[in-house]
Amino acid sequence: MTAPTALGTVRIGTRASLLAKTQTQLVADALTARGVDVEIVEISTLGDRSQATNTPIAQTGVGVFTSALREALLEDRIDVAVHSYKDLPTAGLPGIVLAAVPERADPRDVLVARDGMVLGELPPGAVLGTGSPRRTAQLHALGLGLQVVGIRGNVETRIRKVTDGEVDGVVLARAGLARIGRAGEATEVLDPLQMLPAPAQGALAVECRVADAELETFLRSTLHDESTWAAVTAERAVLADLGSPCNAAIGALADVVEDLDDDGHVVERLSLRAFATTAEGALVRASATGETKDAEQLGRALAQELLADGADPNATG
Repeated sequence: MTAPTALGTVRIGTRASLLAKTQTQLVADALTARGVDVEIVEISTLGDRSQATNTPIAQTGVGVFTSALREALLEDRIDVAVHSYKDLPTAGLPGIVLAAVPERADPRDVLVARDGMVLGELPPGAVLGTGSPRRTAQLHALGLGLQVVGIRGNVETRIRKVTDGEVDGVVLARAGLARIGRAGEATEVLDPLQMLPAPAQGALAVECRVADAELETFLRSTLHDESTWAAVTAERAVLADLGSPCNAAIGALADVVEDLDDDGHVVERLSLRAFATTAEGALVRASATGETKDAEQLGRALAQELLADGADPNATG
């Protein structure tokens, strides 16, 4: 699809971190390749400011990295906002539409540890850093005797805590490392059987104003990936039905897989896995398979199964 001439220069908002700017540049490059003039606008967010003061995310609330970008959209200071999809609240915002979800990067977590070690090689008592209750709960569940401490900061800052000897290792999203060209520093890619990622981890969300229908159509035709959309819709439905608590230990991962229907034809289905924690900190796991068109219903049903098995949405692991 050729860019409509009426679009003019498209102002794309981004956080100021290296990762955010790199992700935004991916979107900008895709639009530029279609003949669109692009201007990238840096927006300071509460999440960035709280990282500078080491304030825990749980104290700053849902949408800490996204609200300023959305405000800039509504105030017509930018035309497009690019988010890490896992940072977006599950509730929509009047006046803003999710125009596209590009093809997802690898959603798995990775370990970056001293001396090239993998999890199984870290000695009991080794110190791992993460700011995620989801990761903390799953690390404790592995029973390796590791000490998990809370850390904040961007990807570069967290890796520096390992090289400076402040911690023995950190757990990060592989997609973020790869996007800034540092995937090779991971000492282990963690199997989702050990470490389920956050809902929508590795995916981007591209938003614009509802009133900009022509821009929305163009963004969707240029950037949107249906398989990614189905997977993250199921994952975020789990989170939404569990109440979307920002400090909860909740993980979910959906994969589009090939299956055979009753007539022997190859069809695509969604395979969804999720976990949450009980009030006592135990992990509750569930899985399900369904049609891609029923992604949201699949996620909601799995959330209800987790709740029935004792999951507490307010548990932090």
